[in-house]
Amino acid sequence: MTFTTRFAPSPTGPLHLGHAYSALLAYDMACAADGRFLLRVEDIDRSRARPAWEAQIYDDLAWLGLKWPEPVMRQSDRGSVYNTALDALWTQGLLYPCTCRRADIAAAVSAPQEGAPLGPDGIVYPGLCRPDMPQQGSRPYDVPLRLDMQRACAVAGISDVAFTEHGAGPQGQSGHIRLTTAALINDIGDIVLSRRDMGTSYHLSVVLDDAAQGITDVVRGEDLFEATKIHVMLQRLLDLPTPAYHHHPLVRDPAGKRLAKRDDARAIALFRDEGATTADIRAMIGL
Repeated sequence: MTFTTRFAPSPTGPLHLGHAYSALLAYDMACAADGRFLLRVEDIDRSRARPAWEAQIYDDLAWLGLKWPEPVMRQSDRGSVYNTALDALWTQGLLYPCTCRRADIAAAVSAPQEGAPLGPDGIVYPGLCRPDMPQQGSRPYDVPLRLDMQRACAVAGISDVAFTEHGAGPQGQSGHIRLTTAALINDIGDIVLSRRDMGTSYHLSVVLDDAAQGITDVVRGEDLFEATKIHVMLQRLLDLPTPAYHHHPLVRDPAGKRLAKRDDARAIALFRDEGATTADIRAMIGL
């Protein structure tokens, strides 16, 4: 199988030095392995995605010296694929509708003596809407849907759920990473797989898109290491291949804070306008 990496930005703001590190690292790894580097635009958040930001993504990456095959995959074109996967999970009795607000969830898990347990998506859902039995009938489309993690673990066969980490997680996790039932239920919980305003979620779409593009090695920031546990579970449930993962350290500002798209002072386009070269950017990020 051809070594294949990807870079998958969202067109919701300017790319910054952290994006440059991830994109260049993935590109360099693909070139070193005589493999493929693909670009994907993750634009499922239509309320924030903008054509101008998407155009700038192409400009910034081309200026950095990256090349990729056309056409570029865009998530906004793949709604039917996401719906098919949701139907399959619903039919297996693994999804249920949830009408909870964030305030409801926060109130349910609050305790004077301890903080709320946090997972990849924030507070681990306490199961307020979780049914005792699998849902029957047609899948609803007008309400968020959550994955029943306990049922998912039973269906997946937890001893078979694992992934290979070639980089490192925030605590230095590397090598063969095996997922336990307790960790998935208690530390991840019933995550949302379909949001009312998107018809899908990041977790579901990224898994389906990686499989569709034949991604063999996912290169991304260590902040997504915990989310990988969700993705590997979904790959198992949907009978999709599990790629290898390479999580890398985040690029931070002088105060140690991770960069965000609002950090325009570190936007790639600004450095370019000020006369920086691609070599300058590589030196800034240590590549």
